[in-house]
Amino acid sequence: MRVLFLGGTGIISSAAGRRLAQRSDVELSYFLRGQSSREVPAGVEVIRGDLRDPAAVSGKLASRRFDVVVNFIAYSPAHVQADIDLFRGKIGQYVFISSASAYQTPPARLPITESTPLKNPHWQYSRDKIACEELLVRAYRELDFPATIVRPSHTYDRQSLPVHGGYTVIDRMRRGKPAIVHGDGTSLWVLTHHEDFAKGFTGLLGNPHAVGDVFHITSDELLTWNQIHRLLAQSAGVEEPKLVHVPSQRIAQLDPDWGASLLGDKTHSVIFDNTKIKRLVPDFSATIAYAAGARETLAWFDGDERRRVVDPAFDALCDRLATAEL
Repeated sequence: MRVLFLGGTGIISSAAGRRLAQRSDVELSYFLRGQSSREVPAGVEVIRGDLRDPAAVSGKLASRRFDVVVNFIAYSPAHVQADIDLFRGKIGQYVFISSASAYQTPPARLPITESTPLKNPHWQYSRDKIACEELLVRAYRELDFPATIVRPSHTYDRQSLPVHGGYTVIDRMRRGKPAIVHGDGTSLWVLTHHEDFAKGFTGLLGNPHAVGDVFHITSDELLTWNQIHRLLAQSAGVEEPKLVHVPSQRIAQLDPDWGASLLGDKTHSVIFDNTKIKRLVPDFSATIAYAAGARETLAWFDGDERRRVVDPAFDALCDRLATAEL
């Protein structure tokens, strides 16, 4: 099976690539623009180019044939349309990485299934993903373009912290300063380790039953945001972190980007029904609890002081938010 990843060194794609690279029945290629802190697995072909330059992409890929093409870095209908134009009639499956934030926000009912309506009035990122999905559905119905849509929720690896501000939040907790938690910290959230995600995802590639369909792939573990922050604190050696709760609307007033990601996603409780992916990929099971994931992440940051980057502007914003609420 000849597989092309558009992208390949991101959080989601890196685990999927490692998993595929271990298979003797897969020939894997990456189309990459530059370097990344995540390594390319041994044996993977790397094609260099700018994915946002259609002429350059066509020059490098037009004569190539792949069974599966996965685009991890398509964020607008224009990105997807370029893929349709290039790969139509040349591939057996095109996989688009969408987002679970495209689901109705806030959700009218739980758990969320793949048939939950798509509607997010709060976050442009999510609306763009919805528009991409709508384009692919039309291409499948009208042009027989072999699309599969995958909606990850909040997926992480050892290099990523699931909190806005990244390592600055850990630094604040270690210095005894308040960490900002949106709302009252009791809304439910789902964090999925990228190795767990890869188990379900790679089972969809080359699977004829996945063509023309949509799947989300998440853990079944439910955590509150208070629990997430406390697990991070424990992994950072902080026994009792100071958590200050701030309404999401207040955060949005001071930081519109952070606010959009909260009001358009993280403010609301989510519970996902993973029956569909488990039916098609029976081996899929998310087994890495976030308690273990948090320890892995903090070990990675503590392994090199250059990774422990503090953002002074975000630190000052947190001080301002904490002072207003204390």
